[in-house]
Amino acid sequence: MRAAASSSVQRARQVLADRLAELRRDANLTGRELAARCGWHASKVSRIENAVTPPSAEDIQLWTAHCGADQQAPDLIASLRVVEGMWVEWRRMERAGLRQAQEARLPLYERTRNFRSYSSWLIPGMIQTPAYTEAVLRAVQQRRGLVDDVDEAVAARVERQRILREGDHRFAILVEESVLRAGIGGTAVMASQLEHLHAVSALPNVSLGVVPMRSDRSRWPVEGFWIYDAAQVNVELVSGYLTITQPSEIELYVQAFSELAALAQYGAAARSLIVAARNALA
Repeated sequence: MRAAASSSVQRARQVLADRLAELRRDANLTGRELAARCGWHASKVSRIENAVTPPSAEDIQLWTAHCGADQQAPDLIASLRVVEGMWVEWRRMERAGLRQAQEARLPLYERTRNFRSYSSWLIPGMIQTPAYTEAVLRAVQQRRGLVDDVDEAVAARVERQRILREGDHRFAILVEESVLRAGIGGTAVMASQLEHLHAVSALPNVSLGVVPMRSDRSRWPVEGFWIYDAAQVNVELVSGYLTITQPSEIELYVQAFSELAALAQYGAAARSLIVAARNALA
């Protein structure tokens, strides 16, 4: 993972590194002494303590053992797993296929009450038609050379969409107007998707905003993201899936969402943009 992928990830890595450094100091060991006891290169302890190189679970077990703190190993390894889960490369998330990646997010969707979503690339998954989802996931499966379980993955995403119409979940969704004209899956798929989007915009628990294309924007497009209540943000990047839980960084996405929302068209104005995109397909 690139250190610049997220300050939240790097900050979490440094917190773990600082805990390990504290154990070493409490044991009255220098970095070189600990490295020698663990059978490592002399610089490895420094790289771990400066969050340059993340430790493995085995590294933590050796570290705590030689610092006389074996009892702290389980907690430190659990912290390591949390850090690792903040940034997941697509190839790791999808190594068992796309269906499992879809199902893994269901508990998060079920416990969230207020969703905020912004997309500059695709129609968000929660409001996709099955044909649109299939076109998107088929392209992903072929490009990344994954196991072909696209049909099962589509079914899993469609099943997850029940949350849109049950319980007290509320959705504020923003899409760039360019997304309406992206041509995913061909004319027939896009036409059906735009008609579905038109219908979804009338749901009482959904606020759908379309950010129009114009030459004098005060806020430019950014990467797509989801905000789940005020607890978590997920960002889909080209290389992987980022989870943000640091409150100050969540607030940056909340602010970006508010700024983009201020540019969007809603209600009849948004539906007119959807209709225009639908008519342009002809």
